[in-house]
Amino acid sequence: MSAASPLVLRNLFSANKILRKNYFANSIKAMEARHPTSTNLDNYPKPISAPPPLISKDIELKRATEASSKSSLFNLTRDHVLYEDEWLMAVNKPKGVYCESVLSSAPNIIADSSSEFHLANRLDRDTSGVMLITKSHKVAAKLVKAFTEHKVRKSYIALSIGPSPKWSKITIKSGHGRSKHGAWRVYAALDVGRVLPGGSFVRDMETTFELVSVNGEKNPQPSSESESIIVVEGEPGLSCVGDGEVVVVVVRAFPKSGRTHQIRLHCQYLGIPIRGDVKYHGMYEFRGSTFDGHDLHAETLSLDHPVTGDPLVIRAPLPSWAAGDG
Repeated sequence: MSAASPLVLRNLFSANKILRKNYFANSIKAMEARHPTSTNLDNYPKPISAPPPLISKDIELKRATEASSKSSLFNLTRDHVLYEDEWLMAVNKPKGVYCESVLSSAPNIIADSSSEFHLANRLDRDTSGVMLITKSHKVAAKLVKAFTEHKVRKSYIALSIGPSPKWSKITIKSGHGRSKHGAWRVYAALDVGRVLPGGSFVRDMETTFELVSVNGEKNPQPSSESESIIVVEGEPGLSCVGDGEVVVVVVRAFPKSGRTHQIRLHCQYLGIPIRGDVKYHGMYEFRGSTFDGHDLHAETLSLDHPVTGDPLVIRAPLPSWAAGDG
């Protein structure tokens, strides 16, 4: 249907006061969402997690520059391959390399040059681990559907610095969205569905964490024995962590949703930001060492094969820091 001309719209508005009122009301709301002012910002949901610290901007710029250089020289080899068949290939993405560079070098190790390569999942620049590449449009579409319907199960391992957690297993449910300055932030669960500056919406975000070790000592309490559930309503408290010394904490994360920076944001909210994750208040320097990126690793990817239907579990070897001895 072609768009109505200005003359037709004017005649419609003249004849129908209700139509005129609704049209302009909706137009104003859309304009305010795209161009928030000081008077209407109070109507938007307030982010709960802290914004990125000022120092993170320079550090992140330096890391991005170094990653661009490293990525331009990156070549995928058979040593990176975790699994391969005629439809899929899973690789162990290194830390500090962009996903696009891994994808673009895939033809170097696959004989069938006619393959239509697609990224089935994406990892942040400094996140290492399982990355899935499809070899056809059809298989890619099936996996997009599987990820969208939360039929792909993922586990990550992270090293954090902070007070020792009081929990062995915890699930956190919150909102997720961009604040007025464009940074990803944690929002209250009750704000899910509300509009944000720029016109996007707060979306749901849920992650389960299991405590693996503290200062290199394995968690003595089985995670299956007890589980805490947090539904985020306001500012994070200190009830989830102790008030003692800062320790090295290794956790395993199971994201139910797949929001941008989800695990990093929830670790920040829980008071155990990931080491090196300066954007979300993780320590840049610790025990005399500085870190060139955050310590987060995509450990496993579990799914039903998009073609055969067989159960498929892909596991990436753990990085050395996962031992948690600092």
